[in-house]
Amino acid sequence: MGDVGRIPVGIVGASGYGGVQLVRLLMDHPRLELAYLGGESSAGKPFADLYPHLGHCVQQVVEPLDLEKIADRCEVVFLSLPNGLAHKMAPTLLAKGCKVLDLSADYRFTDLSTYTSWYGGDRTDQTIAETAVYGLPELYRDRIAEAQLVGCPGCYPTASLLGLSPLLKQGLVIPETAIIDAKSGTSGGGRQAKVGMLLAEADNTFAAYNVGGRHRHTPEIEQVCSDLAGHEVLIQFTPHLVPMVRGILATIYATLRDPGLVREDLLTIYNAFYRNAPWVRVLPSGTYPQTKWAAGTNLCYIGVEVDPRTDRVIVMSAIDNLMKGQAGQAIQCVNIMMGWDETLGLPQLAFYP
Repeated sequence: MGDVGRIPVGIVGASGYGGVQLVRLLMDHPRLELAYLGGESSAGKPFADLYPHLGHCVQQVVEPLDLEKIADRCEVVFLSLPNGLAHKMAPTLLAKGCKVLDLSADYRFTDLSTYTSWYGGDRTDQTIAETAVYGLPELYRDRIAEAQLVGCPGCYPTASLLGLSPLLKQGLVIPETAIIDAKSGTSGGGRQAKVGMLLAEADNTFAAYNVGGRHRHTPEIEQVCSDLAGHEVLIQFTPHLVPMVRGILATIYATLRDPGLVREDLLTIYNAFYRNAPWVRVLPSGTYPQTKWAAGTNLCYIGVEVDPRTDRVIVMSAIDNLMKGQAGQAIQCVNIMMGWDETLGLPQLAFYP
């Protein structure tokens, strides 16, 4: 099984951006060992052929998908796959005793009818889906610690919910007034070739897309917001594509219930809310986050401001979409599931400049 004391881990869907981030993190993790790399289109290829810059430390070949082999070799399995595939594999892996972390949307929803209405397809795994825990540690750490199946959040929801959660949990804003204006780098679209992600198409421009509640991350954000608020909440969410490779900045607006609250009041509340959250940095008064600060780390930087003219709070939340928004957060969840320090094996210093 590998080095004594290290937990063998498998990645299904290793060739994408999420997969290569996981490989990078596993190479540096002191308690996890990469035991299986699986894929379909890349099966039979050395991983170094896909990512030559890792050839000096990753010698594995990408193997065809074989759930029996995966379960025999691995205690933990990451499913880094397109939506609609993980739910066909997770039940078998769980039955064989594996801990499963799904990086797609398949296990993010407590109600599968919400999933099918936004993502389509047929689901017959309601019982298993009900056992899944939403993998946002800052909100659901205790549940993650007991979980066998974790539905890892999307990148936009991670940035948005970390910015918005203290306001909703403490009842500080009118939930229906919340507006999330978020921008993402192109790596959020994955590694597959797409016309809109070509350099000639995406560079030197800036555009919104899926406007008017059409983005699939909308119901995911609303599900958690409703949980925090204690009643059903609709959120206005607009995503934008920015001509940069990695990073998300979510700017959140909401109307305060108490217009007498000032910035320092909210900073005190945010610092208290995230006092036990090592991956959230609440910035001092008048400092606003930049995506570059989080690049390559699992950190989320949060800045808070109040506009007394409109009685609105403005929250800015910045993450690396491939790290705290994807692979880094998945490793954070594994650390919690194993009872380890949740910072274990995760980079805390950004690539800068």
